[in-house]
Amino acid sequence: MDALIQMQALTKIYQTGTVSVRALAGIDLEIQKNEYVAIMGPSGSGKSTLMNIIGCLDMPSAGRYFLGQDDIRDLSDNRLSEIRSRKIGFVFQSFNLLPRVSALQNIALPLIYLGFPPKTRERLAAEALDRVGLGDRKQHKPNELSGGQRQRIAIARALVTQPDLILADEPTGNLDSKTGEEIMALIQVLHDQGHTVIIVTHEPYIAAHAARIIRLRDGLIESDLPAKPQNLPRAR
Repeated sequence: MDALIQMQALTKIYQTGTVSVRALAGIDLEIQKNEYVAIMGPSGSGKSTLMNIIGCLDMPSAGRYFLGQDDIRDLSDNRLSEIRSRKIGFVFQSFNLLPRVSALQNIALPLIYLGFPPKTRERLAAEALDRVGLGDRKQHKPNELSGGQRQRIAIARALVTQPDLILADEPTGNLDSKTGEEIMALIQVLHDQGHTVIIVTHEPYIAAHAARIIRLRDGLIESDLPAKPQNLPRAR
């Protein structure tokens, strides 16, 4: 199989005054392309720190992290920024949409940072919007949309650069259970279409959508097991 993520003895220590906090205590982890993985753990287990390092938002204190062929510790800030823009699509619990611009403009934001010309940005953003079933909401602003629609816009924004990895942090945390299931069904479709998906969650019913569940405790991997088969709804 072809590994997208490889971590070797990964450690993260935060320094607060004279106190050192070991958030990750030596993680060995491999995730293959097109896997669907959930990362779980109680508060303080290290899952948010691990997510930030996977997303190249933070750097390890020790150990190695390969994203594809890139050894993250050897990369410049500009190269890390490019990887975040091109290779990773982020989906956040709070949507992180700009309130004063349209759905289409929100989705096109990553393409602006990458220097795509306006017509190309509009075409790619419209295609991403169609993929999440909201092609008729191009000009709507976030406050004109439901929570589920806003999360679909956020997913379309994550998709617009055709990233290798979709990294979702509590993607249903601000949604009711029915809308949350619709979002998880959509994420399943994206995985079926070839995306590698990692979801960080504390909810077992969300993690059950994944094929593999990694549980953290005290900065270490407590278990790494296939998820039990579930009869879960899929997007139509």
